[in-house]
Amino acid sequence: EGLWSAKYLQDSAFHPETGDRQNILGRMSFQVPGGMLITGILLAFYKSPLEIFLGQWLNQSFNALVNFTNRSGDKPLPNSVILTAYFTATSFATATSIGMNKVLGSRGPPVVSRFVPFMAVAVANMVNIPCMRQQELKEGVVVYDEEGRKLGQSSVAAQTAITKVTISRICIAAPGMLMTPIIMERLEKLPRFRSMGKWQSCAVQTLLVGCFLVAAVPFGCALYPQKQSILVSRLETDLKERIREADPARTVVFYNKGL
Repeated sequence: EGLWSAKYLQDSAFHPETGDRQNILGRMSFQVPGGMLITGILLAFYKSPLEIFLGQWLNQSFNALVNFTNRSGDKPLPNSVILTAYFTATSFATATSIGMNKVLGSRGPPVVSRFVPFMAVAVANMVNIPCMRQQELKEGVVVYDEEGRKLGQSSVAAQTAITKVTISRICIAAPGMLMTPIIMERLEKLPRFRSMGKWQSCAVQTLLVGCFLVAAVPFGCALYPQKQSILVSRLETDLKERIREADPARTVVFYNKGL
């Protein structure tokens, strides 16, 4: 039991391929406290362009750190890649928020505009994760056999990995960002909550999001295991031929998806 406890601690704090100790703010174990604070701010301050910009800047700064910390592969990322991903995702998220706020804020009921932050976060995840991990898309992620021996690098596996990570991240954000606005819409009709200021509302929403994240983070991480398998037949032609030439009976290889 002590050995398993030590393994869980090791896995949560160190990168599986580089062996480097991860930045504590970028670890998945920090997703609940970090995510609930930032999401609470996004949900409470979403009406003015300045609020949207500052909220999305804070969120994408956090996301960039998380994506960098939990990437697949052992090669260092150039600063230019990190900065490109950061500014691109922040721009997309801010533009999506402001645009949807203008369209939905004037046409739909008030509760609809509360969902704008989630739409912006979903769009930003679709941009931030591929941008931050673009080196994997270009060069491929390392594929292994059951014993951990390197067999080559595959861009096909990288595409699958990034798609699954993006889906997982959106699933982690969805419960808190979709259910909290509905709950707040009902609470604000009650006399006790009707006169709440923005910061009081932010505190309540932060606590609500935290309750959802406690369940959503483990679910999102477990949705697709970090160690993934892929059929040899799905790999690039040259890599597939090399693997079959070395081991004709091999049908499956493995890779680190990232988180």
